[in-house]
Amino acid sequence: MKSARKDDSGPAGSDLSEQIKAATKDNHVRAENTQLMLCYQRGQLTLPQYKALLFSLYKIYKALEEELDRNSSHPAVAPIYFPQELARLESLEGDLEHFLGSDWKSKVIVPAATHRYEQRLRKIGREMPELLVAHAYTRYLGDLSGGQVLGKITQKSLGLSSKEGLSFFSFPNVTSPNRFKQLYRSRMNSIQLTEEALAAVLEEAMAAFEFNIHVFDDLQKMLSITAETANQSQSSLPTTMLPASPIMQFTVGLCLALAMIGAGMYAL
Repeated sequence: MKSARKDDSGPAGSDLSEQIKAATKDNHVRAENTQLMLCYQRGQLTLPQYKALLFSLYKIYKALEEELDRNSSHPAVAPIYFPQELARLESLEGDLEHFLGSDWKSKVIVPAATHRYEQRLRKIGREMPELLVAHAYTRYLGDLSGGQVLGKITQKSLGLSSKEGLSFFSFPNVTSPNRFKQLYRSRMNSIQLTEEALAAVLEEAMAAFEFNIHVFDDLQKMLSITAETANQSQSSLPTTMLPASPIMQFTVGLCLALAMIGAGMYAL
């Protein structure tokens, strides 16, 4: 066993955080250039896109944070376990309730890629908790790095007059994101890993980005089919057969989209 800190042996001995950053560089660029994220960065995000994204983030963070809680005393998890500062689940629940009402849980629909991501987090939480480090690092530090900017873009894109529904982007218990990220990296670099475990964590970090890319792509496909299906439904069905509520139209459209994608989706 040895610490994932720098020594004189070259790249293999560099800090774990630096190794993850280097290993995932190409994956990171690809994730930022998915169609959904490009729309986001250009300020072209729509409310249906944001709701669908919140649904998937809820499922992902629910799995991640429940597994982190369950493994909080594990030697690889304990150093980077900061539930008070980083937990996103409660914020996501509040945002979903704001947009969809108190019964929002009955409306959650996510694509197959989200389920695969969720299942992977559950699996490593049970069998290889040290791999949770890769997912926690890529998700939380990404949120801290881009949270403020993406929050402002979201508010402007959706034309929101307040920050209600944007709690996901806020970290009230982190006074300085930059200093906290330094602390987080330092804690992470102190984790004791075997060479085999270190290689597995780096591989898992790359997989984490791939899971995110697949989620973004599946969401975009789902929303595209939803829009097409809604247009076809409006032109072919009597007005009295269409749901009057915008939320119901959104939900029905997603259900039809899931049915059309078929083998690429899982039922909840």
